[in-house]
Amino acid sequence: MGGKSSLTSAVVLAAGSSSRMGFPKQLLPLDGRPLLQHVLDTICASDVREIVLVLGASADAIQREIDLRDIRVVPNERYREGMGTSLKAGISAVSPESNSALIILADQPFVRPATLNSLIAKHRELKPEIMIPTYRGFRGNPILLDRSVFPEVMQLVGDIGCRAIFGDHSEGIVKLPVEDIGILLDIDRQGDLEALRRAGDRAAKERALFARTDLANRHVPGGFLSAPELVIVGRDAMAVALAKLAKVLNFSVTVVDPLLAVEEISEADRILRELDFSRLDSNRERHVVVASRGTCDEEAVEQALNTDSAYVALVANHRRGQEVLHSLQLRGISCEKLAEVRVPAGLQIGAQSPQEIALSILAEIVSSRKKSEPGKT
Repeated sequence: MGGKSSLTSAVVLAAGSSSRMGFPKQLLPLDGRPLLQHVLDTICASDVREIVLVLGASADAIQREIDLRDIRVVPNERYREGMGTSLKAGISAVSPESNSALIILADQPFVRPATLNSLIAKHRELKPEIMIPTYRGFRGNPILLDRSVFPEVMQLVGDIGCRAIFGDHSEGIVKLPVEDIGILLDIDRQGDLEALRRAGDRAAKERALFARTDLANRHVPGGFLSAPELVIVGRDAMAVALAKLAKVLNFSVTVVDPLLAVEEISEADRILRELDFSRLDSNRERHVVVASRGTCDEEAVEQALNTDSAYVALVANHRRGQEVLHSLQLRGISCEKLAEVRVPAGLQIGAQSPQEIALSILAEIVSSRKKSEPGKT
């Protein structure tokens, strides 16, 4: 590992069972090497001082296939209980000489060594409690934890990650913009890896995966500014359903996401690949739904409020919603402004499926618009 003076360890979380893959994801071949080996090689090329590898499911098979020289392997026999157990196992094994730890996911092979070094260097300079890399305004991984927050990580239970402690450290978090889309990319499904294999050599594979970020904004001729606008931040199944319903009701639809492919939400009139609402056209009937699954909740809600959107909603449970609102209050946003945010989003109709949640949100938007019409009360 490159930096002799570094005091940062790496905790690699590789204990998952890969149930959706039907095969240990850590060992899926990519360019002749297992996926996990790519991750470890990246860390070895960085300034990290030590690597702590947390294993659980398929531990024996992984140890036979992976080069583990200079790597401390930590077993997590409780891996079935969730990520929190792996975090605790890894943090507890970090050298007492380390003042921080990078929490690295085993299925992110495209993060660059320079990105790890940037996080380490910025932590050395500013000494924040938590560091989060961002790409075009969207949060990614790995995150860096100062030793001062290790005790809180050791209290985590169940299938929750480091984000659970973010709400208590709003003023101690530093976000580091990086030009590395790898922080957003993971291999979560078999199809993700198949797409890479079909693309050829590694450089071509990366270009194939990253190409979707280079698509220009799409505009539908005529009437875009005059129509009520729906801005959806995120691209999950609920976002797809919401876009389809909105088009039925003649909304213009803008989707904000750095990785969205046009075919994923064909109803979108425009795709914004950077979290920057200043690039949106002026529209007094803008309705914003934030469904980013934590990648930019606070930032997107703040931008929506600052651009005087007619409707702002956050797709999150009550607890997460309160964390976001509290964080925004600490940033100086008034209680009056925050009271405008609908969280949880949508009318309370018992919605559960992505389609039902989308329907409840659009119904709330329609209700909000009707109430604001002249003569309505």
